[in-house]
Amino acid sequence: MAKHVIIAGGGVAGIEAAGVLADMGHTVSILEKEGNPGGHVSKWHALFPDRRPAGEVTGYLGKRIENENIRFIAGTSVEKIERHGGGLTVGISGGTTLNADAVIVATGFDLFDARRKEEYGYGIYDNVITSADLEQMFNDDRLLTSDGRVPDRIGFVHCVGSRDEKVCNEHCSKVCCVTAVKQAIEVREKLPGCEVFCFYMDMRMFGPFYEELYRESQEKYNVNYIRGKVSEASGTMKKRVALKVEDTLAGRPLKMEVDLLVLMTGMEMSKSGAKLAEASGFATGINRFLESTDNHYGSNMSKMKGVFYAGTCTAPMNITDTISHARAAAVEAVKYLSSK
Repeated sequence: MAKHVIIAGGGVAGIEAAGVLADMGHTVSILEKEGNPGGHVSKWHALFPDRRPAGEVTGYLGKRIENENIRFIAGTSVEKIERHGGGLTVGISGGTTLNADAVIVATGFDLFDARRKEEYGYGIYDNVITSADLEQMFNDDRLLTSDGRVPDRIGFVHCVGSRDEKVCNEHCSKVCCVTAVKQAIEVREKLPGCEVFCFYMDMRMFGPFYEELYRESQEKYNVNYIRGKVSEASGTMKKRVALKVEDTLAGRPLKMEVDLLVLMTGMEMSKSGAKLAEASGFATGINRFLESTDNHYGSNMSKMKGVFYAGTCTAPMNITDTISHARAAAVEAVKYLSSK
């Protein structure tokens, strides 16, 4: 007998989980706070490590929600989940409620607000941008400084908002390093005469083909990697960005000017997810993402019966891992529904 599952969030995890459930004959309602499906990937240009167009993934997701068993409700957020008897009551924006046999939380992540790291000058100097801003430049095919110049030198700063006790984010966001490598290669392809420097703490190339991409960026594209933290960025009279950097391998300080400074912003628990967790009594971990019942064999499981977690609401993940995690959440939900 078909059951009704509500999914909080219409990004990669939410849509993939919905697709699996719908294929099995269940009725699914996806509630997405934004106007369109796809989440962050819908704003991306190309994906690592193979640099395939992001549109291929969003196209796949678009086909997923065409299933007649799926209802996509835009501009609506899940604000509270409560258990009553054998079912679940879901409070949504606007003050109304819906009933569900099971719920999958897929509220995703927010990008770290780079304004919180004032020393880098985001929001202060025109030519300090984030990795998301650069991706939009790639989409627009317009890689220029704020005053219309073709950049001669671009710097990338890793770990902005991640592995940083000062902003209460001690976790690694996992994808920032490889995103910088991918974007550095794209810059060199579009602007062969542009010098590119990556300032990193550690290069964490954890995924398949990531290390190979990192190696290719050096050997084929001549991307420069400097192990050291940018301590300060400031604007110059010529609208460049002056940097103070410590090169920890060489054991000496560096001063450098760049035309664009790109901040690799990490992942945080989404504000909507945090609000939902507080209202529903869901636990959060030391990384301030949703805490599942077990890190090894219960990563999809919440402590509320019938409620499951999918994707980056639990921790930073790449798209591949997010899709796998969403499929696992759908399977756990089906197991639960079949036992009712």
